[in-house]
Amino acid sequence: MSPRSARLARLSRSVTFSACHRLHSKSLSDEQNLQLFGKCNNPNGHGHNYKVTVTVRGEIDPVSGMVMNLTDLKEYMQEAIMEPLDHKNLDKDVPYFSEVVSTTENVAVFIWDNLQKLLPQGVLYKVEVHETEQNVVVYKGEETIVK
Repeated sequence: MSPRSARLARLSRSVTFSACHRLHSKSLSDEQNLQLFGKCNNPNGHGHNYKVTVTVRGEIDPVSGMVMNLTDLKEYMQEAIMEPLDHKNLDKDVPYFSEVVSTTENVAVFIWDNLQKLLPQGVLYKVEVHETEQNVVVYKGEETIVK
């Protein structure tokens, strides 16, 4: 490969935020919610220290040597993740979750959608949300599966 050929790379950055939520679906009865979500359906909610890793991809710029300036990515993540979610009650403080169950899967989709509005088109590759050390969701923008 010649020095002028494009090189592709992935760049990741992580942040952590704290938030509380209650897993509860308006489509289910209180009994069904308790059966499905167990202790996570506690009416007073519960909290997590979430870790989010965002991965972007693109060509390595031959002049800067970067896929994206990390300072820019940090600012995008601040606006898309930290400002709306950090130290919030997801169900009460984030309008998106008033109608969507605040599972980690849906948190990942929320973050993806927010980042898509800020990042250059086609750059976002993956959003990884660690709810705990054992529970991780990876979302790559897949919308639906045709059944």
